[in-house]
Amino acid sequence: MSKWMGAAMLAFAGCMASVPAHAGDLECKMNFNLSGWSIFYQTATGSGTVHCSNGQSMSVHIRVKGGGLTFGKSQITDGVGKFSGIGSISEIKGHYADAGVHAGASSSAGARVMTKGNVSLALSGTGKGWDLGVAFGAFIIE
Repeated sequence: MSKWMGAAMLAFAGCMASVPAHAGDLECKMNFNLSGWSIFYQTATGSGTVHCSNGQSMSVHIRVKGGGLTFGKSQITDGVGKFSGIGSISEIKGHYADAGVHAGASSSAGARVMTKGNVSLALSGTGKGWDLGVAFGAFIIE
């Protein structure tokens, strides 16, 4: 009997090792650069790289679109984004809801949190330029 019990325990352990992670278990971080302008319509483009705790990585293209009472020109270098609520690196791509009040001149630092369903993205970075306004729009990762 103990021989069969040992074989059953090994088989069970093998099955448990192949169970996928639950949604939200993966930690991913994005390093990015972004630059753009706004005159009522806000637009920016950039690029970055996402690295996850499971060893996966992916290059991404970033676009920001929106509008509101806003004007200015800005550039973010060495920005950092931290994702939460994801189970796979493929869940990172898409449109994140974005809204905010902003004002800055010369050098500035900032942070912002956006959502896409259950996925959250917290952005932080430093930049230069000038801007002023209230804007609503989308932060798009492709």
